[in-house]
Amino acid sequence: MLLAAGRGERMRPLTDTCPKPLLPVQGKPLMQWHLEALLRGGVGKAVINTAWLDERIVQEFDDVFTLECLSNKDKQLSTSEQMVLSYSHEGRDFGGALETAGGICRALELLCPQPSAPAPATDVFWVLAGDVFVPGFVFTPDSVKRFRAGTMLAHLWLVPNPEHNPRGDFGLDPSTGLALNLSADDPRARFTYSTIGLYRRALFEPPWCPIAAGNPQGIKAALAPLLRAAMDEGQVSAEIYTGAWTDVGTPERLTQLNAPGPGAPIHC
Repeated sequence: MLLAAGRGERMRPLTDTCPKPLLPVQGKPLMQWHLEALLRGGVGKAVINTAWLDERIVQEFDDVFTLECLSNKDKQLSTSEQMVLSYSHEGRDFGGALETAGGICRALELLCPQPSAPAPATDVFWVLAGDVFVPGFVFTPDSVKRFRAGTMLAHLWLVPNPEHNPRGDFGLDPSTGLALNLSADDPRARFTYSTIGLYRRALFEPPWCPIAAGNPQGIKAALAPLLRAAMDEGQVSAEIYTGAWTDVGTPERLTQLNAPGPGAPIHC
């Protein structure tokens, strides 16, 4: 699931006429970097939640995203890989974004449809925000396989704290790989949640989440309280990602990413 429903207030006036996930970064809409990486990682279906200027996102990507791939070392032939896209239109249904957990609950049947027997239900999915830039992240099938084989409700990728979030979000126990909900006075290191994670459907159902299936009432709910509750029960694992990562939350960070010059994007 790609989260793309936010208004992008801090990015105004750029987002007055363009949804933040479509702002251009190094020649592509920001969210397209995610779609390409997911497709290269073998993900064939994605759900995008929308609210602000939702029609622009649908016009940009429609219901199939296609990636042209060079198929031989001479770079003469190409093949196409495709990803089927579905949309959860929170703005149309409820007049605005439902926040992270509320949006995931709303889209749950698109993410994890319950098929007729005897086909097994799919209960594991990626979640990532459409407004972060992380060009080197690889969505590997092995990561999904390992997560599916375990019992955790979520597996998070954490990054070193950027300047705008110096206190971080969560801790990490290196001996167990468990994410930690640290108290304010806990001296252990904290890291910032990259917005990239693998999740089980169960985290968005009772007893962890009180929102009714499909979120028919359009309840707004944040994801962090669910994660913290699950961490307290040892149900969330994590790892550190040290590649380039940017929360494209201000016009200044966008300008920096688009500045000419060599080298990979930096943490900002």
